[in-house]
Amino acid sequence: MYFCGMLINELAKRTGITAHTIRFYEKSGLIQGKRDEKITSNNYFHYDEATVEKLELIKDAKSIGFTINEIGNLMDAWYSNKMTIAEKLSVLKDKMQAIDEKISQLIAMKQMIGEFMETVENENC
Repeated sequence: MYFCGMLINELAKRTGITAHTIRFYEKSGLIQGKRDEKITSNNYFHYDEATVEKLELIKDAKSIGFTINEIGNLMDAWYSNKMTIAEKLSVLKDKMQAIDEKISQLIAMKQMIGEFMETVENENC
């Protein structure tokens, strides 16, 4: 079977994701390239438009705080249609709650640092 797709450098240019990171995602099982069976002189992988879409999803999911493991589970469920819309919304709501908790923790840490700064300033340390 002949497969015509883009090589990793073109994929990197199209998505803005480095070739190194794309290889990492491939090793993590998030994406999968295909070899052109007619070419036996190299081990190049070729990537299709579906891979571009998956990389965009990965980039978006990472930007909102999903871990690689969470992204893998999410992609498996999303692309295999194993999740209902309600289940997908539940996953997103859970992540939003985790982010809210993290924000609260960061605010508390910032307040503590402010208090430490005041202590140091008042004691002339």
